[in-house]
Amino acid sequence: MSYSAKSLADVQSQPDNRKIDLKKVGIKNIRYPITVLDKAKGTQQTVGSINMYVNLPHCFKGTHMSRFIEILNQYRREINVKTFKEILTEMKERLNAEEAHLEVDFPYFIEKKAPVTGTPGLMEYNCGLHGTLKERLDMILVVRVPITTVCPCSKEISNYGAHNQRGEVRVWVRFDSFLWLEDIIELAEQAGSCEVFSVLKRPDEKYVTEQAFDSPMFVEDVVRNVCQGLKKMKGVTWFEVEGETFESIHNHSAYASTSMTIK
Repeated sequence: MSYSAKSLADVQSQPDNRKIDLKKVGIKNIRYPITVLDKAKGTQQTVGSINMYVNLPHCFKGTHMSRFIEILNQYRREINVKTFKEILTEMKERLNAEEAHLEVDFPYFIEKKAPVTGTPGLMEYNCGLHGTLKERLDMILVVRVPITTVCPCSKEISNYGAHNQRGEVRVWVRFDSFLWLEDIIELAEQAGSCEVFSVLKRPDEKYVTEQAFDSPMFVEDVVRNVCQGLKKMKGVTWFEVEGETFESIHNHSAYASTSMTIK
């Protein structure tokens, strides 16, 4: 026996008498192939972890979850900064919503050469694009970058050596013109004591060890360095920066953060 869509009950659209508006309803953590813009190669194929939400007025029992997937499938190879507003507009219209949210997080890969031998290797950076559309579009670019730091205090007080550790810089940026992920990544990498590489031969390891030792940084220094660069970066209107170092001799991480409106 077959049924038409019109003959089946639309439970989601039934009224709800609790009179409670919901800020966000939708789907979360769906993985989908996406295409992102690549400064060196034009585009890059990757896999996004995607959240899609709309607001739900108190008069409706639920939203139509399948419509999120239909929209996602429609734009599956064209989810990027240039189509974000179009996707959010489609979400609002298809789901009769006043507000739509789209969050796409993805691994982004850049080929980096070792500093001395030039040995190539792929570095992974966890990036994202988050957007909300109400009366106007609000978009935030997200970049997470691994770094190395050497403690200035440890270097100053020790007879030899200094403790060093991996760390991470996290950047959220609002913008009014196009920004390349690579430019923000490079800025964050240069803010630490030394960059992190995927492949290092012995001459490279000597170089990065000495480079880090010659450039000790507190986590506070790292965050301030990133802020200085973002303030000068064309297109940036607002940013938030976090720095966290995973301390090698302490039973805690060191942390610093700040945010700033540029214009």
